[in-house]
Amino acid sequence: MSVRPYEGIRVLEFAGLGAAPFACSLLADAGAEVIRIERPGSAATRPSFTLRGRTSVEADLKSDRDRALVYELAASADVLVEGFRPGVMERLGFGPDKLTVANAALVYARMTGWGQTGPAAHEPGHDLSYLAMVGAARSIAREGHDPVPPLNMVADYGGGLMLAYGIGLALFERTRSGTGQVIDAAMTDAALLLMSGLWQRKADGQWSDVPGTNDMDSGAPHYNSYRTSDGHYMAVAAVEPKFYANMTRILGLEDELDGAREDRTKWPAAKQKIAQAFATRTRAEWTELFAGAEACVAPVNAVDEVASDPHVRARSMLVERDGAVFPAAAPRMSRTGPELSDTGARRIDLATAAHNWCTPAIPTSTH
Repeated sequence: MSVRPYEGIRVLEFAGLGAAPFACSLLADAGAEVIRIERPGSAATRPSFTLRGRTSVEADLKSDRDRALVYELAASADVLVEGFRPGVMERLGFGPDKLTVANAALVYARMTGWGQTGPAAHEPGHDLSYLAMVGAARSIAREGHDPVPPLNMVADYGGGLMLAYGIGLALFERTRSGTGQVIDAAMTDAALLLMSGLWQRKADGQWSDVPGTNDMDSGAPHYNSYRTSDGHYMAVAAVEPKFYANMTRILGLEDELDGAREDRTKWPAAKQKIAQAFATRTRAEWTELFAGAEACVAPVNAVDEVASDPHVRARSMLVERDGAVFPAAAPRMSRTGPELSDTGARRIDLATAAHNWCTPAIPTSTH
C-alpha cells in the first residue's frame, strides 16, 4: 500500500459536530493521525463512519492534570481543529496565541458558522441559518413556493471541505516558512463560494431574485425534474444546444420546443409540454430511451436506490462498513489517494496519548 499524503501529520481535534469532524475525517482518510478530545463520558463506544480514523481520549478541561496533558498534545501537533464559538478556546486556555508560543509550526484551524469576526460571530446557527444570510435559501425554491432546505450539505459539509482545503494550504505553505498559521473558516464563506456561479450570473445581469425563474433554479424547461407515469422523476440538465436538441427529439417535441431554450418567455409553456411528455412513460422506460443519447437526462434515484445504480456499482462509489453503506473515499489519485479509515471506536487514556506523541515536558500551568 502506498504512503498516503498526510502520513506522519498529527491532528488534535476538539470534539464538535458537523463541519469540523467532517474535515478531520478527510484528513484521516489521507493518512493523518487524529486524536479527538472528548468530554468525560462522551467518547464514542461504537463504530462511527462520521468519526472514522480517530483515537478518542477523554479530558476534563477543569482538571490541571488533564489540561496539562492536552497542552502537551497541542505542543507536538501539526494541526489543531476546533469548532466552538469565538472566544471559547481562549477561555479554556487553549487559544492560538498561547499554543503557538509553544508550537510555532502549529496550524490552528477554526471552524464556525459566521466566522471569527462580525456582528453575528457569537450567534448560534445551523446550515439553514447560514444559507438564509447568504441568499442561497431564498434561491432554492420553485416560483410561487416556499424555500426548501437543501439538507445540510451546502454550508455544513461545504464548510468542512473548505476547512480541509485551508489546512492543506497551511501545511503546504509551512514547508516553505516552517511556521503555522491560524485558519478562520466560516460556513457562510463556504456557502458563498459555492454560489460563485450565481454571483457570476448576477454580474452578467442574468439573475432574478424571483425563485424559479432562472436557468438553474427550476425556471428553465431544460434544467428541471419531471414526474413520470409511475410517480418517479427524471432529471433534465440539457443546457447546451446539442443536448437540448437530443432531449426534445427523444420526447417528440423538437418542433414544438424549437427556440424555447433561448426564449425565456416560452419557458412556462415548454415546461408544461415536457411534463406532459414525461408523464406518459415510466422512469425505467425513459431511462432506457435516454441511455447513450447524450441528452443529459437521468433518472432521479432515491437514497435507497443509489447503491444499485450501474455507474455507482461500477466505480465502487459506495462501500459497506459495519453492516451499513457509506460513500467511498475521494478523490481518486493514481498513487497516493485517500482511503477510508477504520470506523471502529478507538479509545486510549489521555496520558498514554500524550506519551505516544513524544512531546516536550508538561508545563506546570497553562493559565
